[in-house]
Amino acid sequence: MKTLFPLLSGLALAACAAGPDYRAPAPAALGVPAAWSDGSAAPGGDAALAEWWRVYNDPALDAFVARAIENNLDIAQAVSRLRQARESLRQSQADFLPSVSASGGGGRTFREGAPDGNSFSAGADASWEIDLFGGTRRAVEASRADLAAAGYSLADVRAAIVAETVSNYVSARLAQERLRIARDTLKTVEDNYDIARWRVQAGLVSSLDEEQARAQRAQNRASIPSIEQSLAGALNRIAVLTGAAPGEATRALETPAPIPDAPEAITAGIPADTLRQRPDVRLAERALAAATARIGVAQSALYPSLRISGDVGTSALSLGSLGDIITGGLFASIGQLIFDGGATASRVRAQEAAAEGAFAAYKASVLRALEDVENALVALRAARERQVQFAEAFDAASNSAIIARSQYQAGLTDFQTLLSAEQSLLSARQGLADAQGDEVFAAAQLYSALGGGWQTMNTIDGWQPE
Repeated sequence: MKTLFPLLSGLALAACAAGPDYRAPAPAALGVPAAWSDGSAAPGGDAALAEWWRVYNDPALDAFVARAIENNLDIAQAVSRLRQARESLRQSQADFLPSVSASGGGGRTFREGAPDGNSFSAGADASWEIDLFGGTRRAVEASRADLAAAGYSLADVRAAIVAETVSNYVSARLAQERLRIARDTLKTVEDNYDIARWRVQAGLVSSLDEEQARAQRAQNRASIPSIEQSLAGALNRIAVLTGAAPGEATRALETPAPIPDAPEAITAGIPADTLRQRPDVRLAERALAAATARIGVAQSALYPSLRISGDVGTSALSLGSLGDIITGGLFASIGQLIFDGGATASRVRAQEAAAEGAFAAYKASVLRALEDVENALVALRAARERQVQFAEAFDAASNSAIIARSQYQAGLTDFQTLLSAEQSLLSARQGLADAQGDEVFAAAQLYSALGGGWQTMNTIDGWQPE
């Protein structure tokens, strides 16, 4: 009997685990190209991506990102899901060990005409199902993959919150720049209205000039509330992202500041890096690993099971003699599924289909990641090209507006010419500001697409990136 448990343990360890062994698909099987379409293939690195928002050199932005990482409620929910996955793994690992339960009891009997009597009992039961065909090992393997997936889900949420915080911060600064342009333009438009009204009163032009100037002033005034609404929306969103109510949390951002400068160069790395850097891709890969392991869990139900059980107990009429006589037993049983209408085999096929679906989801996540990077590269290049053109347009429109105003004041041109010049200047100023904002947005989009924003995440509940 002393050799029974070591023998069974060795048998369990030597047995083959049911189901296929998981191997991560190669990049070629996922359709990953060797380089990006623009030819960029410089080596990338986690260090540049870990805290990518710091490239903007904006302390206010850094502070709000730190607050979002610390206090965001979506991140808090993801942490809770990670802890649940950790406990699920522990529950799966517990199936390797025997289960033991104990019981005890006592009573007193009453019989008429006879002395009262006491009775006491104590016992323990144990059972252990040997993992002959690796069903428990596959279940633990699946739970471990689920834990990793939950960790990468947390990383994905964190990266998304960082990107959204940066995006809304840039939106707020862009709205402030648009407000500045709108208010500066309104001052000019009001001057134009005064000039037109004076010229009408002097009999130099008809009242048409005054009405056109008045319409222009009203249109510029009307643009300001919508910009203020955009600013308020961005500030309110930042407050919620940092786990606070809108209002006081973003009061410091109400003071206007310039749009952050985008970095001149961003290293894109090679497409295969995306599989390692993107947490959503790594999440999908771990989900595939878990689905593969569960094929083995389902298959193990088709094979024999071996259960060892035992019990020990004692009973006596007094507590002092409770251990005088101890009885016990040790039992072994083997079970084999004979017929269940094909339900177990169906579960195996269902899990195989789930694994096929998980592979398709993994490949789709890789392709989406590649698409995100390609789109971000194009957006960044386009924003920079637009910025160059709008800078030239702004310079030309500024000169044209100065000349048109001077000529109108001198009576050398009509108000429609001045109005057209002012509208061209406003369009160029807004276009230049939008292009500057778009460059910063595109840079943030590229960093996010490359998988930045989570690499320095601290270990939580024993989980850390593989």
